[in-house]
Amino acid sequence: METVLVVSAETFSGKSALCITLGQRLRRDGYRVGYMKPLCVRVRRAEEAAYDEDTAFVKEVFGLQESLDLLSPVLLTPRLVEGILRGEEQPDYSGRVQEAFRAVSQGKDLMLLEGPNDWSEGTIVGLPATRVAELFGARVLMVSSFRSPLEVDNILALREAMAGRDFLGVVLNGVPRARVDLAEQIVRPFLEGKGVPVFGVLPQDPLLCSVSVAELADHLQAEILCCPDRAEDLVETLMVGAMSVDSALSYFRRQANKAVITGGDRVDIQLAALETPTTCLILTGNLRPNPLIVARAEEQCVPILQVATDTMTTVRRAEELFGRARFRQTSKIERFESLLRARFDFERFYRALGLKAQA
Repeated sequence: METVLVVSAETFSGKSALCITLGQRLRRDGYRVGYMKPLCVRVRRAEEAAYDEDTAFVKEVFGLQESLDLLSPVLLTPRLVEGILRGEEQPDYSGRVQEAFRAVSQGKDLMLLEGPNDWSEGTIVGLPATRVAELFGARVLMVSSFRSPLEVDNILALREAMAGRDFLGVVLNGVPRARVDLAEQIVRPFLEGKGVPVFGVLPQDPLLCSVSVAELADHLQAEILCCPDRAEDLVETLMVGAMSVDSALSYFRRQANKAVITGGDRVDIQLAALETPTTCLILTGNLRPNPLIVARAEEQCVPILQVATDTMTTVRRAEELFGRARFRQTSKIERFESLLRARFDFERFYRALGLKAQA
């Protein structure tokens, strides 16, 4: 059985996306694929049970039968960290992870392990990426965001930290379109020359950076006033309705799949937005919309979000979310799969693992 640990230098680099899409490809090629996230930091609670959302989503996509307690055996909650710092918590976390691994890897040809936010996280419980790789003899695959050539530092630092372990290589993800040639023609050869295989250079994609209406509502602490059934629709861009109504229509027609942020009292701007392809309206200032707007939005199946903050504050907070949303929509999986088909060297990856790909 092969084990691959997918790691990164920072959060929202694309680890979950890569685990899911690689796992789906391997499964289609006839391999029995398991998944585990040994250490989880972003923990949610539901009915008093703590769980990791990424793990729950992968479990659903892969149809895994194992419990979430086994798939994500160590949940690094604030309470647990405080207990460790006080000397009140000293369980055998390595033993817990190994026991879970033995259970979930039964009958598998390949295990995908998803690392935490960055490769040093988990040191407090003795489970940084280097230790996890050592525990399971894992081959290490890095996925790295690429905003500038300086990202190379993170890649080389991780390769050095993994000295003595099997470092498979790296995937450069979210490369701005204007920097794809730089990544392909300069950065890739440089890394290859340093002994770091580059399996793929994946361009930035608006859909993959998009956020759902529900995620926006949660992040902005907004109330969804209508069309809650469209809360999973995806928003790719933000547009601010602060212009005159004469300019609004032509402005809003420039973008589809957008959220329009405007004052709750700007009925003219709201109507203009609803005349163009709009995913949701975000009304600021804690002002209830005109019933005419609500009726029109319901006709167009456009959710209205009401927030208490002013327009500029709302814009700033909404912008924080883009590119940092979770990977939990079928459309995102399909788009990432298409990127991998076009730009990921599966033949080389399979050969590195000693696996055989379908023709």
